[in-house]
Amino acid sequence: MNRFAQGSDGRAWIIRAHMEWRRPATAEDFEHDVAANRAPGIAMMCVAIVLGLVLLVWMPEGVVIPTWVPLALLLVALFFPLRWVLRRPWTVVAETEGDETGERPSERWVGTVIGMFNVHGEVQRIAKSIQKEDLPDFDGPLRPVE
Repeated sequence: MNRFAQGSDGRAWIIRAHMEWRRPATAEDFEHDVAANRAPGIAMMCVAIVLGLVLLVWMPEGVVIPTWVPLALLLVALFFPLRWVLRRPWTVVAETEGDETGERPSERWVGTVIGMFNVHGEVQRIAKSIQKEDLPDFDGPLRPVE
């Protein structure tokens, strides 16, 4: 996702956002990363599939399954993968090359926004802040990077 914003000082800013596949490691997350691999998730998925197959194999022949039951099971099965996709962190970068006269230097601001729907609104707020104040808002998620 790219967006362009023009500051009132004449500098052109490029605001980019891209999804991260892994959460950035922070000091707060150190104690929570106990498993450190995908084995528990794969094991639970295998157990759920085996139990589902056992349920289908042992079902009596006269049982009529309502149409909403498979749809409800599909919704339950897709809940966590969809939640994972929608709650991914996005890295947002706002940068400028400076102005033509050289009075204002080039700048780069970087931050992280959680959520696919939140990132669009945050990019809009950053663009408005640049248009009004010539810089991203200090109260937002972006911080200047040297």
